[in-house]
Amino acid sequence: MTARSSSRRPPQETAPARGTAVRAPAPEAPTPAPATTDAPPPAERPPHQRDHGEPLPEDTRPDGSGPEPTPEPAPEPSGGSRGVRTAPPLDPGDRDRLLSGAHHDPHALLGAHPMRGGVLFRVLRPYAKGVTVLAKGLRADLHDEGDGLFGGVLPLSAIPEYELLVSYDDNDVTVHDPYRFLPSVGELDLHLFGEGRHEELWQAMGATPMVHQEVTGTRFTVWAPNARGVRVVGNFNYWDGTGFPMRSLGSSGVWELFLPGIGEGELYKFEITRPDGTRTLRADPMARRTECPPANASVVHASHHRWQDAAWMERRAERPVHAAPFSVYEVHLGSWRPGLTYRQLAQQLPAYVKDLGFTHVELMPVAEHPFGGSWGYQVTGFYAPTARMGTPDDFKFLVDALHRAGIGVLMDWVPAHFPRDEWALAEFDGRPLYEHEDPARAAHPDWGTLEFDYGRAEVRNFLVANAVYWCEEFHIDGLRVDAVASMLYLDYSRESGEWTPNVHGGRENLDAVAFLQEMNATVYRRCPGVVTVAEESTAWDGVTRATHHVGPGGFGGLGFGLKWNMGWMHDSLGYVSKEPVHRKYHHNEMTFSMVYAYSENYVLPISHDEVVHGKRSLVSKMPGDWWQQRATQRAYLGFMWAHPGKQLLFMGQEFAQGAEWAEGHGPDWWLLDPSYSAEPDHRGVRDLVRDLNRRYADTPALWEQDTVPEGFSWIDGGASEDNVFSFLRYGTDGTPLLAVSNFSPVVRHAYPLGVPEDVAAWREVLNTDDIRYGGSGVGNPEPLVPDATVPWNGRPASITPVLPPLATVWLRPV
Repeated sequence: MTARSSSRRPPQETAPARGTAVRAPAPEAPTPAPATTDAPPPAERPPHQRDHGEPLPEDTRPDGSGPEPTPEPAPEPSGGSRGVRTAPPLDPGDRDRLLSGAHHDPHALLGAHPMRGGVLFRVLRPYAKGVTVLAKGLRADLHDEGDGLFGGVLPLSAIPEYELLVSYDDNDVTVHDPYRFLPSVGELDLHLFGEGRHEELWQAMGATPMVHQEVTGTRFTVWAPNARGVRVVGNFNYWDGTGFPMRSLGSSGVWELFLPGIGEGELYKFEITRPDGTRTLRADPMARRTECPPANASVVHASHHRWQDAAWMERRAERPVHAAPFSVYEVHLGSWRPGLTYRQLAQQLPAYVKDLGFTHVELMPVAEHPFGGSWGYQVTGFYAPTARMGTPDDFKFLVDALHRAGIGVLMDWVPAHFPRDEWALAEFDGRPLYEHEDPARAAHPDWGTLEFDYGRAEVRNFLVANAVYWCEEFHIDGLRVDAVASMLYLDYSRESGEWTPNVHGGRENLDAVAFLQEMNATVYRRCPGVVTVAEESTAWDGVTRATHHVGPGGFGGLGFGLKWNMGWMHDSLGYVSKEPVHRKYHHNEMTFSMVYAYSENYVLPISHDEVVHGKRSLVSKMPGDWWQQRATQRAYLGFMWAHPGKQLLFMGQEFAQGAEWAEGHGPDWWLLDPSYSAEPDHRGVRDLVRDLNRRYADTPALWEQDTVPEGFSWIDGGASEDNVFSFLRYGTDGTPLLAVSNFSPVVRHAYPLGVPEDVAAWREVLNTDDIRYGGSGVGNPEPLVPDATVPWNGRPASITPVLPPLATVWLRPV
């Protein structure tokens, strides 16, 4: 098999790294030739196997007395195996476990170890013809012990700095011995992980390129406490891990191996020997980069992106999110413009979102997932952006571009479950590990997936650190946490007898509650300006209450910053989907949201979930002909932007796309082409969304007091016969905005509305029936002066605007 190409091999594979001993071959032995790049593979080596200078242990336990260290090794005669004694044989049990990948401490058997009468060297190099130890003044051939093992005892008084010359039929390769290195993971890292408190877990686990003991390579670490043995496999060893066994770091359950000469871009997995002796090949749970699906190997990665968003990061925490403009454009990156990479998206998405005036984008899950049809909600690579659109640095480039355009970035985060793919997390080391050990608790009843064991310290740490990772490493400004309700309740989608109550006899998942509280507290403490958003569809008390504030149910708040208002979404869409003649019977569905509007800090979501799977697009939900459908959508958006709460709109709905969204199709951008239609059918709705966002951002009354009752007052919430809703919004300085929605297809002339007496005149600042938006042009071009002689709606004065059909009008004081 050919040796690794010299263009890809790090320098230390052919020459000693800085600080290592220089080879000094004996005069009669020529310096070994460097590995060639085109030599044919040795006949005895299968095509899927090769040597690449794999790492070998360092603390080998010799047979004999302890070491006799001295400062300098004694010079050794140069050349061949002169003076190399046969090494004591390995214990048969150790040898068998080592070769079968079931040894917990290969470093005790391999590498260099002082013993009585010299230093024992033992190397495991499958398919090698011979192995030579090279050091200053030393060149010694080890004896072939069979099965790829080579050993010998050299008459040295101390272990020198050395390298290995590994000879194959076709070439020779000079490498550092991986088994001469001390553990590359610190005791503090292991302690914090065991306690579930390592907030920068990605710095200690996974594959990390680094310089260790002055040698460049990659540290591999993985948590597999039930494994009998773990080996590293990859393209650098042709996926044969025989020569790459990892060591177990005590009771931590962590396995570690430092591989010199392995660098960025290498593919790898972990070969795990299960408790029953069978083997499984697993992707790295902590991988920062992956192959592009359907391939699923992990990739060694180090970031080189240089952030240019310092101004954004410095100011994002200046104002609390709940008291600031917050208008979100939800995007599925893979289908927004199908076929674009992260970097290509960075050239288009920021400009589009900025033009429409949204303050944030929310990205449907970008963590790696094997099945595109899951839209990212069945994650296998929690620490890796999907490779479908580029590298992790490419994704950082996109986030950077959005920030420089003044746009915040939220990301869907999925800690509720994970898929059962046999190469990922499910029964990772042969037994339930990331999932709950109780099968009834582990199996998610709806999605065919597995639920995390939130009560296990290491699993909780894996997830909490993951939340921090996206915020710190990728500068994400917010996490929208998916499916929170399924985490909170033990009986979620389960019938009686299919679940077990908690220790208090209740249905609450106490482990999940504690996890969510810890995650939120940690993210808010470490990442100023970041917001967490819960997709939670029940009446759980205190979702957005601080974790230290105990509510009536006896639980502290979950600590989220915002919560999706699923009730408002369901009720309001139900109302507008009715024929206007029937809406008076459903009037309270539009007003009920104000009964609980201040129980949490809410986002009003029209998300992807509402425009797929037969639910139809937003405009297609509306009754009537095409004009009435678009008019109703415009009126609905005007009502939504004025209602207390933040806004979220899924891509394509900003221009009234008629078709449902599909991940393989994306928005119908051609609808915006003037050549398709001279009428402002779709362009008009897009222009309205742009104006809604701009008026919204310029009107503190619409966001300063979103979460307190002082920010809202009904003018008339009971005009069911008219299908009219009218209310006032107030800023902290008392300046109001008046919003009126007429969900009837008739013009209402001189419609009386009670108003405060301290406003001299009201001016129309937004009308969804404007001709520019595709409306009929009915409106109020002149300021409306209150009539103090005609009190109305319990207020001292009134105005009588004209209400356009199927429209929302905003009025502000002149």
